[in-house]
Amino acid sequence: MRRVLQTTPSGAGRDREAAWYDGGVEIVERTEAPVALTESAAAKIKGLMAEEPEGEATVLRVAVQGGGCSGFEYALGFDSGAQDGDHELESYGITVVVDPFSAPYLRGAEIDYLETIQESGFKISNPNVVSSCGCGHSFQVAEGEQPEESPPCGSGCSH
Repeated sequence: MRRVLQTTPSGAGRDREAAWYDGGVEIVERTEAPVALTESAAAKIKGLMAEEPEGEATVLRVAVQGGGCSGFEYALGFDSGAQDGDHELESYGITVVVDPFSAPYLRGAEIDYLETIQESGFKISNPNVVSSCGCGHSFQVAEGEQPEESPPCGSGCSH
């Protein structure tokens, strides 16, 4: 058991009272998957993996890297396997790996594949994004800062 010192407000003033808490402290590790695939995305990925040379595309690697107009951009690609420290998950028969740097930025994100009259391709819905470039290829999160070398968003977008 661990003793934890807690301070609690005392009355309407600014003084605080100290009190000891003798209850147990539980440390819980979050184990939710950093990213999910839709069935449509998994089907497209399976087809693309089948076109790759044997053994070179055994996992889908999803990453966040610095760049683009808004500071970050997504990177999707195939890899021969997970690396030390990678988060690994299975979705519709596809093994997805995410590096430790990218995982917090992707937590809760969903990758879909769209094929409509207006657009065709992978679309990532990410609840951590607070703003994105007009081109749709780069984004910013609340905790992140735009790298100084990134150009401002606007008509000069290179995507």
